[in-house]
Amino acid sequence: MTVSATAAPEGPRTAPPALTDGLEAERLLADLAARLRAGALVPYLGPALAQVSPDLPEAPVTHEALAEFFAAKVALPRRAKGNAWAAAQHIESTRHRSTVSALMAEAFRAPMAPTALHHHLAALGVPLIVDTWYDGAMRAALAATATVWGEVQGITRAGIGEDRWYRFYDAQGQETGRDAAETWDTILYKPHGGVDPVRNFLISDADYVEVLTEIDIQTPIPDIVKERRRGRGFLFIGCRFHDQLLRTYARQVSKRSGDRHYVVVEPGDLTRNEVKFFSAHGLVPVAVPLARAVSILCG
Repeated sequence: MTVSATAAPEGPRTAPPALTDGLEAERLLADLAARLRAGALVPYLGPALAQVSPDLPEAPVTHEALAEFFAAKVALPRRAKGNAWAAAQHIESTRHRSTVSALMAEAFRAPMAPTALHHHLAALGVPLIVDTWYDGAMRAALAATATVWGEVQGITRAGIGEDRWYRFYDAQGQETGRDAAETWDTILYKPHGGVDPVRNFLISDADYVEVLTEIDIQTPIPDIVKERRRGRGFLFIGCRFHDQLLRTYARQVSKRSGDRHYVVVEPGDLTRNEVKFFSAHGLVPVAVPLARAVSILCG
């Protein structure tokens, strides 16, 4: 069963509606930076954020690069090539789940250096940070501060024999519970899991089948995340939404929150479905190059 939608092209690229660009976009980002400092926005970080790291990351920084990593390790059928979720599912089906987990751990073994934005968010002590990639950069940035923080990660339910969707970890990487999380000033939410502290990964199609069945009624999303998003807008940075799975997560994680959200974009890279997604769900596209956007947000 395939849960992603990257196999078929989405058609010609086009400019998004109500695009904010130029000096207007930079002024808007400066305002959003102030709202971040006030805790009024939830930062939603995507894999591309690593591309502004001072050190060239060794780990994949796009889903396509992760798919290429899988293809370099295991012979894949044509239908699975170029699609990280389908590639992981093929490996899980033909080999074993442990092989998928081992390959993911290998892909993200080299620590990813936190960017200036990671450090800035960590120092701000914002109530909630959503990080959708598998690296440990945000965790490392938080660990370098005096902020009282902890993490909640999505987990695979495949073969674990538990009726759980996520686990809590304290700043030392020890598993804990909801009561402890209530005391944290900052919650780091990794809905797809992460390499640290214990290698939780949602990556294969099978990992997402139950999640996508339940996510519309919000069951897989921790209550503490639902509480901390309430009344706050979201700022999506380093994210792409060219796959239905990515759009679904963004929509459901930001559900029942503030009424206005913002997304930093490169207009020439957008697909038609991304443009439709922004329009349908009230995301204001802000056209500022990623490195410049990070500089403004950290200013």
